[in-house]
Amino acid sequence: MVIKQEQKMPTLFVNHGSPTLALDADKGHDYRQWSRRLPRPKAILVFSAHWESEQLAFGETGAHNKLVYDFHGFPEQLYNLEYPAPGSKWLVNNIQTLFGNKVALPVTKRGLDHGVWVPFLHLWPEADVPIVQMSIPKMMSNAELYELGEKLAPLRERGVLIVGSGTITHNLKAWFLQQYDKPAEWAKAFDDWTKDILLSGKKESLLNWETQAPYAKQNHPTPEHFRPLLIIAGAANMQKVKFPIEGFDAGILSNRSVQFC
Repeated sequence: MVIKQEQKMPTLFVNHGSPTLALDADKGHDYRQWSRRLPRPKAILVFSAHWESEQLAFGETGAHNKLVYDFHGFPEQLYNLEYPAPGSKWLVNNIQTLFGNKVALPVTKRGLDHGVWVPFLHLWPEADVPIVQMSIPKMMSNAELYELGEKLAPLRERGVLIVGSGTITHNLKAWFLQQYDKPAEWAKAFDDWTKDILLSGKKESLLNWETQAPYAKQNHPTPEHFRPLLIIAGAANMQKVKFPIEGFDAGILSNRSVQFC
């Protein structure tokens, strides 16, 4: 008997943008085009900047019938959107095996937050790919997040697409105060630095981004939107990177998404 070999999956860092991306067909075009170039996964494991916790945990493992609308003051239509993707106990069991029987990771009923369902509405609009979301532990260092990605890397051989959702630049206060016709110098410098570090495979620079990147604090007053990238880079060992989506929104928020092949 010949055992079918699963296609090795890439890893993705997805710019989740504003919640209104979910309603914007024009901005969603790049995501739909990107999705068409991706292999179809058996399941998706996703980490979002919008779920930090004290310890590593699983979200909903069954059908995602209840989303998390973790934003305020947006059009009412957003709060009625649904993304009823199935869960995957198979994936949870595979992850638990990687961590060993002595480590029992908690399973919660938490639904997908907007860092997941907003871009996924464009990437996989049919909501037919099984999804499991995991939290990002607040106390994990940059190096530990990278190591978490390394530990999860074998899932790629089993048809699992590992996805991080965040933004390369994320200063919402600056975005509310002033918007630009072209990228702000401090935002572009940080975005360019991130691109160069990923292309050159400089792991130590990436892990020390808060002290080595230009304007790091200005672009990330808090680090949670950059941290998912560290998991994704670790799962891919920073190999064969490309950038399916680039550019800026209002000159401050980078649209850069990352794919490690």
